[in-house]
Amino acid sequence: MAAPRCPPFPFLVLALLALSAPALLRADAGGEQRKTYIFRVDHRAKPSVFPTHAHWYTSAAFASSSPAAAPLEPLHVYGTVFHGFSASVPASRAEELRRHPAVLAAFEDRVRQLHTTRSPQFMGLRARLGLWSLADYGSDVIVGVLDTGVWPERRSLSDRNLPPVPSRWRGGCDAGPGFPASSCNRKLVGARFFAQGHGAHYGAAAVSSSSNGSAGEYMSPRDADGHGTHTATTAAGSVTYEASMEGYAPGVAKGVAPKARVAAYKVCWKGAGCMDSDILAGFDRAVADGVDVISVSIGGGGGVTAPFYLDPIAIGAYGAVSRGVFVATSAGNEGPTSMSVTNVAPWLATVGAGTIDRNFPAEIVLGDGTRLSGVSLYSGKPLANSSLPLYYPGRTGGISASLCMENSIDPSLVKGKVVVCDRGSSPRVAKGMVVKEAGGAAMVLTNGEANGEGLVGDAHVLPACAVGEKEGDALKAYAANASNPTATITFGGTVVGVKPAPVVASFSARGPNGLIPEILKPDFIAPGVNILAAWTGATGPTGLEGDARRTEFNILSGTSMACPHASGAAALLRSAHPGWSPAAIRSALMTTAVVTDNRGGAVGDEAQSGRAATPFDYGAGHINLGKALDPGLVYDAGEEDYVAFMCSIGYEPNAIEVVTHKPVSCPAASGNGASGSDLNYPSISVVLRGGNQSRTVTRTATNVGAQASATYTARVQMAPGSGVSVSVKPEKLVFSPSAKKQSYAVTVTAPSAQAAGAPVHGYLVWSDGGGHDVRSPIVVTWLQPM
Repeated sequence: MAAPRCPPFPFLVLALLALSAPALLRADAGGEQRKTYIFRVDHRAKPSVFPTHAHWYTSAAFASSSPAAAPLEPLHVYGTVFHGFSASVPASRAEELRRHPAVLAAFEDRVRQLHTTRSPQFMGLRARLGLWSLADYGSDVIVGVLDTGVWPERRSLSDRNLPPVPSRWRGGCDAGPGFPASSCNRKLVGARFFAQGHGAHYGAAAVSSSSNGSAGEYMSPRDADGHGTHTATTAAGSVTYEASMEGYAPGVAKGVAPKARVAAYKVCWKGAGCMDSDILAGFDRAVADGVDVISVSIGGGGGVTAPFYLDPIAIGAYGAVSRGVFVATSAGNEGPTSMSVTNVAPWLATVGAGTIDRNFPAEIVLGDGTRLSGVSLYSGKPLANSSLPLYYPGRTGGISASLCMENSIDPSLVKGKVVVCDRGSSPRVAKGMVVKEAGGAAMVLTNGEANGEGLVGDAHVLPACAVGEKEGDALKAYAANASNPTATITFGGTVVGVKPAPVVASFSARGPNGLIPEILKPDFIAPGVNILAAWTGATGPTGLEGDARRTEFNILSGTSMACPHASGAAALLRSAHPGWSPAAIRSALMTTAVVTDNRGGAVGDEAQSGRAATPFDYGAGHINLGKALDPGLVYDAGEEDYVAFMCSIGYEPNAIEVVTHKPVSCPAASGNGASGSDLNYPSISVVLRGGNQSRTVTRTATNVGAQASATYTARVQMAPGSGVSVSVKPEKLVFSPSAKKQSYAVTVTAPSAQAAGAPVHGYLVWSDGGGHDVRSPIVVTWLQPM
């Protein structure tokens, strides 16, 4: 794998076709099709005659060199984390605007996809102790959530016993259908929605038809999908008693920062994804409103990433981070495929998913007495019969039937039977609806090789459970060989204290970083499997149109659920340490993360039972908030560091300016044999190219411990037998009141025979002997020169 580098920059109008869903195009009066473009503008070029940038962009002076050109009608005007506008224009007009002397870049809008009663405790939080106590549960911090909106009536968004809203808050509550301005309170301090890009992409009818909720949507901040309500309350849900999802996961529900304030920014729409132009508008507004943390469970898929200067999430996040706002993003759900991680900019916290010590067991009992273990959140009536015929449509019906796709199975063959369906191609719960509508009595969902033994619970519409690959193979073998195969399913409710945990979720996207391998991604993992949080009142727990159930809470899995755990954690750390930068907060979460499970063994990989996970799977490890409050040392970074990083990977100054909003200059040597390894990052990823079998990188640690005078000693361990040696100079770091920062160098050396070897993993730990162990993963990979 060769590290993609930035080619020359003057071409910045591009379609990013490999990353985009096909746009629904509209024609202008002249018959030319229109698309939405985002234009990055040098805001300093605005003539003083115009009172605002919006006046300038819509003026004849800006519109075109042709007097006949119509004035622009921007969808969004950006002025906080990004300067410029988005507009729906023909390609010829976009090309004309690209040549405007004040336009620095133009890129096409594209669609992105949306990627708890126990999980806070699993991360090390304890009532009235440690981080919860010191941070007052995050009451002075505002978490902005870019998602599908919010269902404000949920108890998890109650403002009972909360003090007044922080006076610095500048946000508001956008009224709209089903969402009066009074929906906001001292907990839900702000709610806004952004539909301009959505409407331009899908057409005016898509917007108007959903204006009153009649099409299952609301043209307001109200959440018709459920995803936004779930992520917001995972991060900062209020303490809620007697919570459960139809009896599952009963207990006291609370977010990671249960007193933190929530500001909802609806940039995603039910069944339609999220447009880049709306996401960027959400970033812009959230930072202007005064949020402290932004949670973004949105991204591309399959590890396909654009350069940072063409990625609105990376650009918006940079603008936020440069203003002191911590940004957490989901790593994606394309695991366990290698190099599938997305949202890889180094100023982001990229969060993968792990399990917690809670499960929802179900058991399949076969006619020959064999018992197979699975999981389920089915809460309806149990199966009436102790034994029903077992049928696998894939034996005779082809691939579509094996996957239980819509209209693929014969009702006469499945009526009254337990139907076996393979996982893939369609939502897991949708397969159950197909079986139910065909007359099936129950369903067993079986994993294939891609998902291995990774299981997630679903609130199925009929008696159903999921099993791993091994159990699924045994089940299908029995169905094929028994003369009269039968089965039944029993449901075991909620079980806690499960071991081992955490385990890296099979779906969690994996490294290495396909864009810049010198930056290890994901950064860490957090609880993302079977997470309970509040839910919308507009749809059932499956989200299917035919699901008439309504629940106050739902249990979901995904890196979308892991991301708000990190956002809530950041809110607590920001409250406890208001002077820390976003990089320092991320460093504290990374260097205190754990790589052992609750049995004391190595964190495992759910996709490959028995295999220990690696830093490509979990980054620095699983969040441990019991230690993050007092990490000892942090690796800080700011704008100058990120600019130097982009220079070092070959980005040209005008490309970097699209991200930074400021003119930059790179040293003449930048991009010539340099790499991103020297960014002051808490993890160390060294890439050896060709015959170069030695590389030295530097880091600077800042003492944030209670003792201003402290001495830390280095300890390095690499995989045995790897042939890779790592040296650290100096081996001790001595801090004092006048020397709070100390730098060191790490030299990685490998024999030339390993030029094409497999990646080697290890770690560096700085210990002060007083309880601080500052741990950084080390990854060494080899790439052949291009």
